[in-house]
Amino acid sequence: MGLRAASRRLLALARPRAPEALPVRFDRRRIYVLPTRFGLFFAALTTAMVAGALNYNNNPALLLALLLVGAGMASLVAAQLQLSGLSITAVDAEPVPAGRPLAMRVHAASRGARPRNGLRIDVPDLRDADPGAFLTLRDGSGQAILELPTHRRGWIEVPRLRISTTWPLGLARAWSYAWPEEPLLAYPAPEASGPPLPEGSGDPASVRLHHAGDDVHHLRTYRAGDPPRTIAWKPSARRGTLLVREYEQPAGVDLRLDWHALPGLAAEPRIARLARWVEEAERDGRRYRLALPGLPPIGPDRGPAHRHACLRALALMPDG
Repeated sequence: MGLRAASRRLLALARPRAPEALPVRFDRRRIYVLPTRFGLFFAALTTAMVAGALNYNNNPALLLALLLVGAGMASLVAAQLQLSGLSITAVDAEPVPAGRPLAMRVHAASRGARPRNGLRIDVPDLRDADPGAFLTLRDGSGQAILELPTHRRGWIEVPRLRISTTWPLGLARAWSYAWPEEPLLAYPAPEASGPPLPEGSGDPASVRLHHAGDDVHHLRTYRAGDPPRTIAWKPSARRGTLLVREYEQPAGVDLRLDWHALPGLAAEPRIARLARWVEEAERDGRRYRLALPGLPPIGPDRGPAHRHACLRALALMPDG
């Protein structure tokens, strides 16, 4: 526990000490270099070789020891040069429901034709974060993907990122930190189960197919995500495969997902139910409008952009 507290105090002294705007470029003031455990063993070994060679006046052994010392010193410089001039240009991620890991993409770039080898990115401040990922640069740019845990909906602050390398000999570790100030978004976790979508309103000018209609149209093969209540068990048993009833539904009917239509639920369960209804409406291809307190209605519409707008509004609802 004492070592962990000491490492956190040392981490607080490292640059940067607060979130910063991207891009950030690593220079000599932000890069730290220390020997690894193998490097400390190598230093002890070469020290013993030098002492033995001097004691026995063995010039070939002394020459070998000095060559090894020179290689070790060169590896310190080479490790530092792997990070010098490297830039972290952006971080982004596709939003996921709270509780699922968020795949964060870290984008990097470097100037010049100098090769960058053995670069690794990890998150030292989080215990349950991804153990790390390798960063490979091609034609001066590249990216690494880290998984961040999400415990709640809304904006997720990006923790401090550590970029390190032990290239070329593993004798020294060079590292630096980047602390992006741009947060990432986590959608609300949808309700596991609950009532079906509310009835829509509008002009039923045409007919479309989906599992929540009124009249059975035909049977089709089961697809992942189909509700169990739509499975036709007897025909499925006769054919030896799962079949699902496809219903008719007026295509002109728009759904209204209204916050105030759920008066018996607390705030978080309401958000979870509306998030589930948004996902179900998208899966069924329905047009829907989302009405939240303090915001203008969103929609009616459908598609990825409309889904994102609705789930983003739900994710940023005030707590309670």
